[in-house]
Amino acid sequence: MEECLFCKMIAGEIQPDVLYQDDDVLAFRDINPQAPFHALIVPKRHIATLNDLGEEDAELMGRLLLAAKRVAADAGIAEAGYRTLINCNAEGGQVVFHIHLHLLGGRPMGWPPG
Repeated sequence: MEECLFCKMIAGEIQPDVLYQDDDVLAFRDINPQAPFHALIVPKRHIATLNDLGEEDAELMGRLLLAAKRVAADAGIAEAGYRTLINCNAEGGQVVFHIHLHLLGGRPMGWPPG
């Protein structure tokens, strides 16, 4: 975890563009946005992947979703719509191995994602 980029942000070693935070969650702008608005929402406790979640993490994951709702509203994209996404492991597109929720908006989101 010493090398985890998101853990360094949570510890204050790296300063992201913070959009929201509370005791459990940190939300910040993605440095490589894939939409006009692109935020990442991470738990402050290190969990590497979606596969590493336990039953005890259900409330924490709910907090990530509630943070996404708040960030979307604050960004003015809630009413028009937005996409949330969690990648899992390398073939699922995960690059940083600290679970994180992508929040994308500011343009129509087609299907399939891209």
